[in-house]
Amino acid sequence: MSVLAPGKIAYVNARLLDPASGLDAKGSLLSDGEQIVAFGPDMAIPADAQTIDCRGACLAPGLVDMRVQICEPGEEHKETLLTAGEAAVAGGVTSMVCLPNTNPVIDDVATVEFVARRARKNGLAKVYPYAAATKELEGKELAEIGMLAEAGALGFTDGTKAIRSAQMMKRLLSYAATFGVMIVQHPEEPSMAENGVMNEGELATRLGLSGISPQAEAIMLERDMRLVAMTGGRYHAAHVSTRDGVDIIRRAKARGLTVTCDTAPPYFALNELAVSDYRTFSKLSPPLRSEECRLAVVEGLKDGTIDAIASDHTPQDQDSKRLPFAQAEFGGVGLETLLTVTLELYHNGVLSLLQVIDRLSHGPAKLLGLAAGRLQAGAAADLVIFDPDRAGRVNPANFRSKSKNSPFDGRPIQGRVLRTVVDGRSVFVADD
Repeated sequence: MSVLAPGKIAYVNARLLDPASGLDAKGSLLSDGEQIVAFGPDMAIPADAQTIDCRGACLAPGLVDMRVQICEPGEEHKETLLTAGEAAVAGGVTSMVCLPNTNPVIDDVATVEFVARRARKNGLAKVYPYAAATKELEGKELAEIGMLAEAGALGFTDGTKAIRSAQMMKRLLSYAATFGVMIVQHPEEPSMAENGVMNEGELATRLGLSGISPQAEAIMLERDMRLVAMTGGRYHAAHVSTRDGVDIIRRAKARGLTVTCDTAPPYFALNELAVSDYRTFSKLSPPLRSEECRLAVVEGLKDGTIDAIASDHTPQDQDSKRLPFAQAEFGGVGLETLLTVTLELYHNGVLSLLQVIDRLSHGPAKLLGLAAGRLQAGAAADLVIFDPDRAGRVNPANFRSKSKNSPFDGRPIQGRVLRTVVDGRSVFVADD
């Protein structure tokens, strides 16, 4: 991989995509050092600029992935900040937000600063942390919300655990209203998910596996909407996966509640049939749902109910996945397939190319309060160049991620990341 040092770099013959302004036009972009200087259809190219010919490929703001498990510190055998950074830039991701369920838990200022410091040292995708909503993710005692927000935490969540106590969620949302921060919930009523390993229904019965009812998501969301109405706090539902979940958030938004949500590619590109042969790489949390739920998630993306698409990157080593289905760990890697699988929504006529980039970059950046996700003079030169039409197939053997547990293993795809730029530096260039 060649790495260009920051200087004047002109990206020419590009299809410029900027969802923030609605720009979709042929043109060029000039960066100087770490910043975008100018862009547009008729931009003059300085004589002293290095030129990169995009050959008609799309040039867009780098993706902002708002839900990533990195596993460092504590489980470096699954993923590290370095391998996650390499996987991210290979997938066009220039900023990612990591969950706090590490060891130690990200629930103090020192751990927040450790993550930021290590990520800067790697010089790949920018990494921002969520902090734990409750100390040690135990749901019993509030974390130091104010101090952690000041230290750089972009939101507060107990990661893969739901905030079980209604009283605790009420207090968190009240603090969120005071400090202007976002509470991110894993929307699943724990007692309804206990011991479940896949979506509840006819297929689970046929496979002899214990199910997780779609109502586990709906019940938790219904409860939390009432708490948002009481407190006025900022609430974000992660990886929404059910028809009722999408409907509840749609109604909450119509009422003017400060509620947002994301989903992940498995929930609009796969359904529960992906686990038919006891395939543990398709054992996810929340579980893959029915085709009816999948279509409802697609509709939620189309009408804007769902604000963002995140990878929900959850690395697991072979020992955790190559087990009987009931014993295998939940989760799939997703950084390197985030853009390519989401492009299916474009190829299937569900979203325009600008809308795809909005859900992957500008939308999440806006939710997180990050100065990212848009082409703008003076903004950081965080860019992705991709060919939306290049055909291929998902091959986890080629992943940069330390773990290879992809639910999309072997899936035909249409789209390829060609180059990823962070602060003006080309940190990933695809092999021809």
